Amino acid sequence: VKPKARARLPWCHNRLNKTSPPPPATSAIDSIMTNDTTENGSKRQKVIIHAPHSSLIPPPQLRSLVSGWLQDDIPSHFDVGGHVVGPTIQKAELWMKSSGVLAGIPFFEAVFAVCGECSIQWEDDAIEGKLFNINDNKKIKLATVTGPVSHLLQGERTALNSMSRCSGVATLSNKCVQIATSQKWQGEVAGTRKTTPGFRLVEKYGLLVGGASTHRLDLSQMVMLKDNHVWACGGSIEAAVKKARGVSGFSQKIEVECQSLDEALVAAGAGADVVMLDNFAPQKLKEDAKLFKEKYPHVIVEASGGITMETMADYFSEHVDVISQGKLTQGYDCVDFSLKIIH
Repeated sequence: VKPKARARLPWCHNRLNKTSPPPPATSAIDSIMTNDTTENGSKRQKVIIHAPHSSLIPPPQLRSLVSGWLQDDIPSHFDVGGHVVGPTIQKAELWMKSSGVLAGIPFFEAVFAVCGECSIQWEDDAIEGKLFNINDNKKIKLATVTGPVSHLLQGERTALNSMSRCSGVATLSNKCVQIATSQKWQGEVAGTRKTTPGFRLVEKYGLLVGGASTHRLDLSQMVMLKDNHVWACGGSIEAAVKKARGVSGFSQKIEVECQSLDEALVAAGAGADVVMLDNFAPQKLKEDAKLFKEKYPHVIVEASGGITMETMADYFSEHVDVISQGKLTQGYDCVDFSLKIIH
């Protein structure tokens, strides 16, 4: 039995000012009446949030990002394909065709909000973070998009691209988090800043939906002094940390990339909040992390460098707080979706 689709709640902004256009969808919330009743006999209302993390994304940033994608894809002058199909109102169904963790609903919605005059009805179980298993080539319906058919086709590929990639990141991240959980490791699985230019927000969002940590979102969120920083300012880790602390103050953490235990001890002694033990062999990492924590128990230890889903369990240690992997945003497989006009 197919889950029943629901109509979206009206935008609060529209109820206050009916002449204002709806903002881009950044919070997929649906409301349905259940068969349960209250004490006075009225039906209970059930609210389902399809994208629990969506409020993290500022609407102006989301609209600007998506507008740029559409500007890149939609013809600069005439859309002949759009002219062929015309402006009649039609419906298209969103189908998930390969297994994975669903993610990217805010971006999917925002694409059609920017295209204009489109509405989306999500199925009951279309909730970000849920793992869908597609068996025997069967596909799963997630939503129905209604609007001018030319608008549906203008937004189709961009919406699918963003959801496919975001779900891919979430799926790989979730697999790694499940490995950590199964091994009872208490640290955090994290991504890195190795993201696709212009697509960072989507990939970082996918990490969160998959249960991983984003690491720093950009250069300004946390100070990270890598080997190039240290070499470029004379080779002194202590001098680099103190110079960074002089302008970042108390409000920013400072992390130092270290190639040895000695470098990590120097960094912590200079005031670093996080040390990255980079490209350590698993056994050496565990030994040095233990020695480091004996002296600096409150400094965060991150392990990174060449770690993959297949090898990450070798690095688990009670003395390692974070394991980061560039492959979470560089080596993920896309999840397959399609959007088909109902005919």
